[in-house]
Amino acid sequence: MSSIQNTENEIVEEFSFFPEWTDKYQYIIELGHKLNNFPKDKMTEEYKIKGCQSSVWLTAEMKDGKIYFNSDSDSSIVKGLAALMINILSGRTPEEIINAKLGFIDKIGLRQHLAPTRSNGLSAMIKQMKMYALAYKIKLEGNSSNGNGNPKLKNEYKIK
Repeated sequence: MSSIQNTENEIVEEFSFFPEWTDKYQYIIELGHKLNNFPKDKMTEEYKIKGCQSSVWLTAEMKDGKIYFNSDSDSSIVKGLAALMINILSGRTPEEIINAKLGFIDKIGLRQHLAPTRSNGLSAMIKQMKMYALAYKIKLEGNSSNGNGNPKLKNEYKIK
């Protein structure tokens, strides 16, 4: 697997093929259609990202030291944004996710072309993904276990 930076560079290159933002939005929506089926039993407040105007659910699980994300949304664009972030951050170590700068967002002009509420939602999504990574990092370090192997974290930062 290539580095996060290489994946970001590939995304910047992909977006450069689309001259208009309507085409870029369509591409983002298509990315959302490629997400794995999200389990209906996870579409609960527990997995809902706080700070998004749309409903967005995000789960994370660790396998072999790497975190894998899955997400869904009731908005096609937001689901596509989730898919974009999953393409970059899923399958990475907690440390890689925590340290990811995600400069591609500004390089492709995404933040400036999103409505303020969607931009805030994207930031909340990134924050949640990094909080999952931090929680798994703590778990890997063997700190703060709650008896079932999951770190003790407050509110939306729990790992299930």
